[in-house]
Amino acid sequence: MELTKILNPQAVRVVSQMTSKKRLFQELGEIAAQTYGLNAAVAIDGLQERESLGPTGVGHGIALPHARLEEVPGIIGIFLRLEKPLDYDSVDRQPVDLVFGLFAPKESGVEHLKALALVSRTMRDAGICTKLRANTDPAKLYAILTESRATAAA
Repeated sequence: MELTKILNPQAVRVVSQMTSKKRLFQELGEIAAQTYGLNAAVAIDGLQERESLGPTGVGHGIALPHARLEEVPGIIGIFLRLEKPLDYDSVDRQPVDLVFGLFAPKESGVEHLKALALVSRTMRDAGICTKLRANTDPAKLYAILTESRATAAA
């Protein structure tokens, strides 16, 4: 599995101001609707439901909100770089500025876990995160995310 298969370049954004985790989930839902044709309300509800089980802020300024939904045709991703870090109730209590959202079909099973592992490995790479934080062009962010995985997998 490669990030190019789950992340559409149109789903990579830089967001200047985010006021709350709820607003962040709304943004992810709106992008999922615009880019992938999902129902925004269903996507938002799915993210909130998953978050209620435990925080998806994994530390080091990174959040990996995700949800399994009935209507998702395949695994899809959304990446946001927040210009102003957001208090996210992360495991290390640090604010979040890199967000990789994932949506998977309800019955995706192991494929969802593989995608989550791939995203997690990518976002744990300090070099990748440094490059992501140094850029504000969505095309460059997409290239950083997808090229790094292609070379690491080779």
